[in-house]
Amino acid sequence: MAGDQLVVIYPPASDGGRRVRVGTKFVGMAYGLLDVVEFLRLAGLEEADEDWVRRPERVEWRGGGPGRWVP
Repeated sequence: MAGDQLVVIYPPASDGGRRVRVGTKFVGMAYGLLDVVEFLRLAGLEEADEDWVRRPERVEWRGGGPGRWVP
């Protein structure tokens, strides 16, 4: 998957999980930054790491940034 795909992390659900979307495809439910990184790597964004996902130009965090995991 190309690195120019829009990555969106949705607001925390009641259990603290956040849906992760790459382009038009949902790739998983993350419960922390390491989950997000793994989903992105599996989706073909091999350069993704914890610093990469914290950059607002790379990832759109909805409902709070990368430090928010509770509703």
